[in-house]
Amino acid sequence: MNWHSAFAAEKSAEDLFFQANQAYKGGSYTEAVELYNKLISSGHYSGHFFYNLGNAYFRAGDLGRAILNYKRANLFIPRDADLQFNLSYAGDRTRDAAEELEPPLSFVFFWVDSFNLDELFYAFALANLLFFSILLVRLFIKSEWTYYFIVSFVTLWLITGLSFGAKYYQLETDQRVVVFAEELNVLAGPDQDDTVLFKLHAGTIAERERSEDNWSLIRLADEKRGWVESESIGSVKVQSGLL
Repeated sequence: MNWHSAFAAEKSAEDLFFQANQAYKGGSYTEAVELYNKLISSGHYSGHFFYNLGNAYFRAGDLGRAILNYKRANLFIPRDADLQFNLSYAGDRTRDAAEELEPPLSFVFFWVDSFNLDELFYAFALANLLFFSILLVRLFIKSEWTYYFIVSFVTLWLITGLSFGAKYYQLETDQRVVVFAEELNVLAGPDQDDTVLFKLHAGTIAERERSEDNWSLIRLADEKRGWVESESIGSVKVQSGLL
């Protein structure tokens, strides 16, 4: 792509974002949803884009997709106060009392949920720079203070490196899904004629264990599990073709 095409694409994205914002401010929430989705589908997404899309879905009365996009936004802007308030507000309106599954390694690396992947990467890169800089200094100045600096920076390097690795693993293995349907039958098998085990409602968060044709086996935090139609849920994980 030459710079003319890149500029045109960026200008088109800015226009879409402006149109979506205007539609939202004007109360045309369905139009805003369509425009934000078009923008994100084109590869232009960020935490604030997902946050705005979540707001538009919420105003349009689609609780499930609102929570889904708030959760996606949380991957990028986990410390945003407005996002946390809206996510909590929307969560209070779900009908199911199911707890959310804890992400992998969250018990050990409890702090990584407060940072996005880029922030942890830059912290690790900075720790690397400091570590190798003090090693270089140590080659010429073999004093006690350089030894203690090396020990400190090795510790910092390990913490930031492991944190980045834990966050990357957490994102790559994220199988959380959000229920779209107002009321969803969870079945004993991947067939409409199978026994209904229990029902879920819009906004409930579960984990997808596996998929089979157009069906997904999901699990809740209380170990309840069953089959649902894949089109009735959406994946929190941000990837190509996520819409």
